[in-house]
Amino acid sequence: MSLHHHHTPCHWLRLALPAWLLGLALAGSAALAQTTTPRVVDIPTRPGVTQRFLYLAPASPKASVILFAGGHGGLQINAAGEPQWGGGNFLVRTRQHYANAGIAVALVDAPSDRQAPPFLSGVRQTPEHRADVLAVIAWLRQQAAVPVWVAGTSRGTQSAGYIATEASPAQGGPDGLVLTATILTDNNGRAVPAMPLERLAIPVLVAHHTQDGCRLCAFSDMPRLMDKLARTPRAELISFNGGNNTGDPCEARAYHGFNGLDAEVSARITGWMLAARP
Repeated sequence: MSLHHHHTPCHWLRLALPAWLLGLALAGSAALAQTTTPRVVDIPTRPGVTQRFLYLAPASPKASVILFAGGHGGLQINAAGEPQWGGGNFLVRTRQHYANAGIAVALVDAPSDRQAPPFLSGVRQTPEHRADVLAVIAWLRQQAAVPVWVAGTSRGTQSAGYIATEASPAQGGPDGLVLTATILTDNNGRAVPAMPLERLAIPVLVAHHTQDGCRLCAFSDMPRLMDKLARTPRAELISFNGGNNTGDPCEARAYHGFNGLDAEVSARITGWMLAARP
């Protein structure tokens, strides 16, 4: 069933909690954040190829999530765990929000054989990408026996959607899918609504800004996506308004990247993930 919730950023959390309890919650988040010291992980995937990701894990994860940045996806994470590109990307800059919510995070880079331009461009829907990501999913399942989600933003939704439609949980695929600023039309490749989404048997959350100015992500094209998700066990669209809009309409500081709405959007996503319990 598809549900459509319009969401204007609000202060329900602050209204619902007395000041002292909110203080405890914030202190708890700060303490939890201290347990999520990022570490760089390199795992073998295909012959001669390794996949690097930044791993942030709370003490007892309630779920795990693989985050896919948009654009060319070549974060070029160095040995110190610092992305050399894409630091402003929505899912890159909000990765700590997931860890603070009790979700283990794997922020994936391009694999070792794609560490130069065009990085992941043109290969997000290939058997090689599938093999690399399934290896990360398997690694995460070894770390904690909890559901593993894939979450993408912009071009990253083409990775997340592809992986979810290519492999069920029984085949080593993800237990849930999150799509943010989804690629809804694409002249140079397969947009997410063109994927066989009807085969999905996992929960799917779609988060999108109603004022997204990127021509590939127009909110008016959203019915194509939600109609394809109508057969899935649980699919929901949460839409957002407002925030800040600067620069290129397809980049992270525009409405497309939920600029100015990081806390609100992340809270809605993490809360939905943990409530879905796939």
